[in-house]
Amino acid sequence: MRLAPSILAADFAALGSAVEGISAVADLLHVDVMDGHFVPNITIGPPVISSLRKHTDLYLDCHLMISEPAAYLPAFKAAGANGCSVHVEVGHTAELIGQMRDLGMDVGLAVNPDTPFEAFADHLDQVDLLLLMTVFPGFGGQAFMPEVLPKIRQAADEIDRRGLSVTIQVDGGVDERTVKDVAAAGATVFVAGSAVFGASDPVAAGRRIRDAAIEAGASRS
Repeated sequence: MRLAPSILAADFAALGSAVEGISAVADLLHVDVMDGHFVPNITIGPPVISSLRKHTDLYLDCHLMISEPAAYLPAFKAAGANGCSVHVEVGHTAELIGQMRDLGMDVGLAVNPDTPFEAFADHLDQVDLLLLMTVFPGFGGQAFMPEVLPKIRQAADEIDRRGLSVTIQVDGGVDERTVKDVAAAGATVFVAGSAVFGASDPVAAGRRIRDAAIEAGASRS
């Protein structure tokens, strides 16, 4: 069970300090990249990734909510991203997976809440990480959508059935309460933004989320 704090909820004016402050509890650092086209918001790009890379050894897990990821994947690799997740809804999934492999990056595939299992099932054996969104991407602080839980369970069961080494990551409204449901459904990496960076003690909040996930995950196994 791994925690991936999302810097979308951090203070961008003091991003280095914010990241340093949660490093004791973070297994990965989740970086939300939005282009104002695929989603109705704009955040950051490779220059911020490059700056972060100079100040942290954490795994940089970049969620690309952008319409043309192929044009930017080399820049994210050069900036220091360890892995990128592209959205299956963008299309050209096989080509994007191949491009990330050629760049030497870990390959993630992101899926919106209303996208069915069948849209990504054929790609499960080609990726390292499956990012299942439990909110519609674009803005932080949204409420968790429990209707995605059956899809998480279906994906976890299919990965187990096929003996694949694919990590399921969940992003959207994850906190100490909702993480129990997603861990019980089969997820093992949990993106938490407001629940960590918005807490009075982000490290303690992160530990509570991970502990709750460990307890719930044990019940599934």
